[in-house]
Amino acid sequence: MVVGSGSATGHVLVVGSTMIDLVAYAQRVPEAGETLVGDRFQMGFGGKGANQAVMASLVGAKVTMANAVGDDSYGRMTIENLGSFGIDTGHVHVVPGESGVAPIWVEADGTNRIIVVPGANDSLTAAMAVEAVASFDDLSVVVGQLEVPQTATAAAFGEARRRGVTTVLNPAPAAELDPELLQVTDWLIPNEVEFSILTDGARTDDGALVAYAEQTGTRLLVTLGGDGVAFVAEDGTVSRFPADRVEPVDTTGAGDAFVGAFVAGLATGLDVVSAIRLGTACAGESVTRPGTQTSFPSRERCGELLAACS
Repeated sequence: MVVGSGSATGHVLVVGSTMIDLVAYAQRVPEAGETLVGDRFQMGFGGKGANQAVMASLVGAKVTMANAVGDDSYGRMTIENLGSFGIDTGHVHVVPGESGVAPIWVEADGTNRIIVVPGANDSLTAAMAVEAVASFDDLSVVVGQLEVPQTATAAAFGEARRRGVTTVLNPAPAAELDPELLQVTDWLIPNEVEFSILTDGARTDDGALVAYAEQTGTRLLVTLGGDGVAFVAEDGTVSRFPADRVEPVDTTGAGDAFVGAFVAGLATGLDVVSAIRLGTACAGESVTRPGTQTSFPSRERCGELLAACS
């Protein structure tokens, strides 16, 4: 496979979801039919697409978001929040109905459980996504996830491929992948749970990783939580990168921090190994603080991490 080289301007287009995160912290999650008293509650901005866009922007990439939000207060808040990070929202469409929400439960050890209610995210169309890609001649990377229709992401990736722009798919939440989407995907970045679902239960040993990369025709990165990241190179060799040893507080959004920093690294000219190390560093810092976007390293700190990985 020939991976598009894109341009050198560091422009990332995120075709993906926005959510309002409704986060409840408790010592443990309740059993079926049980009510528990939680420790605290936090409302914040999320959605895998928005999280990755924010992280990429903090690292220093120019970022545009392509998405649909509802004509409700959550939608207005979402657009304002993206803009506060310097993200271009010219391709965030306001449609009738409710915006996406994500109720999240976080246990004392940082483990999380998330229910995604897509809302307006399902209204992103292929035409909207293609228009976003076609609006720019300086794109370096187009990144997508599975919280918006795969048809929209496939259309955006197809247009990106025609323009020689690298495409990165974070297949989350895990679902059966549209073959047309895979055909126009350069990089695939699941976490270990998603990898197991996508491969009908395969473990993340080297043989399984190589086999899946060959099956999908993509370059493959699998995030492994506290065990770091596994990378399958184009020649079929597997490299593993350890995670920074930290005390986790909340793992929500860590995978998005990795993907956002990784694609920003690629877009701004880092080699693959350096981009992986940047993603790992940003993800590691994010789990030491509660929340999603609020847990990400500051713009100043991201600059330090980028310099250390360059």
